[in-house]
Amino acid sequence: DWHLLDEDPDRQKFFHFITDLVHLYRQLPALWQKDDDDSGFAWIDCHDYENSILAYQRRGKDKKDTIICVLNLTPLTHHNYRIGLPGNGDYSELFNSDAEIYGGSNQGNFGKITSTEIPFHNQIASAEITIPPLGALILKKN
Repeated sequence: DWHLLDEDPDRQKFFHFITDLVHLYRQLPALWQKDDDDSGFAWIDCHDYENSILAYQRRGKDKKDTIICVLNLTPLTHHNYRIGLPGNGDYSELFNSDAEIYGGSNQGNFGKITSTEIPFHNQIASAEITIPPLGALILKKN
């Protein structure tokens, strides 16, 4: 059935989506190092039921491996959505499930987010970000 990838652009996009997720899983220790340890996970926000947005940290053994996952469980794009972040500075948007290469509408942060020293969600910094519809973002501090 591999020939179907060549025949259907949507299958190619989905294949690219899955391959990128596998590569991220291998590259980001925070996704697997502390799976069996409570210290490997921390909520940033799980209370925004009105917008159906969830945000959390995944942590590896090294603090620099921490990543931020933001999920939008609605079909609406959220622009200028303030999210708490564990440190001030620049963050890379490592993954955006709504990227055009995956067949999405390409709503996002163009690969980069800069936080400010405005505490939010019990974090020391925050940033206003775009969260794509029915999307997932993975962010990592530079």
